[in-house]
Amino acid sequence: MRRLAVLGSTGSIGTQTLDVVRRLSGEFCVVGLAAGHWSDALAEQIESWQPAVAAVANDPVGEPDAPTQILVGPEALEQLIVESAPDVVVLGTPGLVGLSACLTMLRAGKVVAVANKEPLVSAGSLVMGTARRCGGTVLPVDSEHSGVWQCLQGEERNAVAGITITASGGAFRDTPLADLASATPEAALRHPTWSMGPKITVDSATLMNKGLEIIEASWLFDVPTDYVHVVLHRQSIVHALVEFTDGSIKAQLSVPDMRLPIVNALMYPERVPLDLPRLDIAQLGTLTFEPIDGERYPALALARGAAQAGGTFPAVLNAANEVAVEQFLAGAVRFTDIIPLVAETLDRHNETGTDADDVIAADHWARATCLDLSAHRSQ
Repeated sequence: MRRLAVLGSTGSIGTQTLDVVRRLSGEFCVVGLAAGHWSDALAEQIESWQPAVAAVANDPVGEPDAPTQILVGPEALEQLIVESAPDVVVLGTPGLVGLSACLTMLRAGKVVAVANKEPLVSAGSLVMGTARRCGGTVLPVDSEHSGVWQCLQGEERNAVAGITITASGGAFRDTPLADLASATPEAALRHPTWSMGPKITVDSATLMNKGLEIIEASWLFDVPTDYVHVVLHRQSIVHALVEFTDGSIKAQLSVPDMRLPIVNALMYPERVPLDLPRLDIAQLGTLTFEPIDGERYPALALARGAAQAGGTFPAVLNAANEVAVEQFLAGAVRFTDIIPLVAETLDRHNETGTDADDVIAADHWARATCLDLSAHRSQ
């Protein structure tokens, strides 16, 4: 039985991971759970799973009735890894709070199933370099990257001619451009196919999620960013395609259910039957693919530019986007302000570096800068 820690256990990825683990009875022992703050949901998870260690950023309100060590504070995630000694970690925490824990796992030669984009977008060189040096393994949980990964299994990497990830287009894919300035947070959160958290749902509407995924894919699969393409696919059935040098294309299809890439990462290299929805090919009907409208979705070009600039520019892109989305969801800026705020933050950045301190400093700088810029826009 392998030892598992779930960081971000009360979020969408965390709760779905625990659902998968429950269905995989006897495969994993949950030894660590972590969340951003204490909640009834975390208390219930601790009571249900009885992990050796749990971690929160702030002091918990009350103690769980379980033999679980509660860690608190900014170092709690890394300490959780040391104390609980998991074999596998599912990294679903927002931002860069899980970076140190991720690196600790990789230095120990363990497995990190990455469900959030920030570590690879902001610190891809550091994360993948640590994995290579220390024998750690990084596995993708994002549906698109899981799709690419599955298409690549059994293939020679030098035979890859290109990677394509698909995008639903988000809540405003058919909204007239002139109406986007008045788009509300409530409307942005009505994703046409996926059920996700607020931030990633807004990213789907701007397509920044795909910009971040381009950068992430380049690190995961060791390809230049110009090898990674995006197409609009409204049905969210084809998650990724890989083209090979002989002109052949492999595609990965499945119902839009995050538990499928989660179980693929947890059980790799095995494929196991799980009682989850199956794709009925005969009932699919038409699958459509469309080019991306650069005017509607300027985030893609912005992300490619940050990737080409290298250093800490991707970290700034990611952090500024988080702040701009938060400001939009709070009603402080318009939907059409999100990408310009990120662009202006990038324009003001001129520091580069690749170690953890550089990345974290750039992240903090970008958040403060974007928040200041958004305050001026809202006046």
